[in-house]
Amino acid sequence: MSKPILLLNCGSSSVKYQVIDAESEAVTATGLIQRIGEDLGTIDHTHDGNKHSDQRVYPDHKVALAHMVAMFEQYGPSLNEVVAVGHRCVHGGERFRETTVIDDAVIAALRELIPLAPLHNPPGIAGIDAARAELPDVPHVAVFDTAFFSTLPAQAYSYAIDTDLAKRYGIRKYGFHGTSHSYVSRKAAEFLGKDMASFNQIVAHLGNGASISAIQAGAAVDTSMGLTPLAGLVMGTRSGDVDPGLTPFLANQAGMSIAEIDDFLNKKSGLIGLSGVNDFRDLEPMMDAGDERALLAMDVYVHRLISYIGSYLALLGHVEALTFTAGVGENQVMVRERTIRALEPFGFVLDPEANNARSKQARRISTPDSPVAVLVIPTNEELAMARETVAAIN
Repeated sequence: MSKPILLLNCGSSSVKYQVIDAESEAVTATGLIQRIGEDLGTIDHTHDGNKHSDQRVYPDHKVALAHMVAMFEQYGPSLNEVVAVGHRCVHGGERFRETTVIDDAVIAALRELIPLAPLHNPPGIAGIDAARAELPDVPHVAVFDTAFFSTLPAQAYSYAIDTDLAKRYGIRKYGFHGTSHSYVSRKAAEFLGKDMASFNQIVAHLGNGASISAIQAGAAVDTSMGLTPLAGLVMGTRSGDVDPGLTPFLANQAGMSIAEIDDFLNKKSGLIGLSGVNDFRDLEPMMDAGDERALLAMDVYVHRLISYIGSYLALLGHVEALTFTAGVGENQVMVRERTIRALEPFGFVLDPEANNARSKQARRISTPDSPVAVLVIPTNEELAMARETVAAIN
């Protein structure tokens, strides 16, 4: 018997959606609504291999979700069979440590957490409100990006600041991309035939946003992102780690406001700040042409990644696997090669032919005798969300 789950990922001006059958785990529909709140929006809806597109004005998420439902009614599959709706929620703070069935109290708590994720939580809440109005007779479930990292020990999540202030405002490391790290870490253990209870691993989720985690016996013990998704690795447009003194320095010397500095670090830094582009597909031709900015961008990116892997090796004591995932991790041969070559003294032995091979399947890119297995595993956050949603309603 099929158990279709509707999954929603609501951004400030977009909604990504999928329908996944919880029994077969087959994807039966996908879609993307873009340019919500702009002059003209678009929707692309795919079912049974057929793509259907439309354009119209979406002043808000309520109108966008209503049109999504209309697309399902016109082109299928029927939403009447949906048993639950799973919502990606970026920040659960300290309140939400696991996937949670949504009620009015949960919505109220999410609103209280907006200061921790001012760019992400408001559109997420708007999407939940709209979806609950359109589909009021099925349970709605919040799947939190931060939940997987609720296992971090105090020494990993605490900042060295006044403890009373930190407690009052919920200032601590939360971590993000948790759904991906959870899914990929389990797939890595499954791929290698390992028992999660005795398996140490590092997972590198490298996309336009990037994070890395240290996982011990199935539980995260450290991760690179912090109070916000700005910390840690170099990203497409985000700086990752910088000296905290940079903010007052830019305010005093460059006359930048807090809002301008926030925009600068989140949208104009990282690869795009170093090289002028934020996509490795654009960076590589620049490197081939000898562009010094592009060459430096790659060096900084890999240096930061190696530094985090090294620190997690020390933290875990021993590591059985390093897994690359997400857009860059799954597709960027050079990043993987440079990283693993630098780690050879620590038991990472790259198989160049395996690394160069293109595949959408989980695969090993280290040699058979490499003391540490190096894997590439495509992430599937939607499937992970579907599983979490089913577990919550059961």
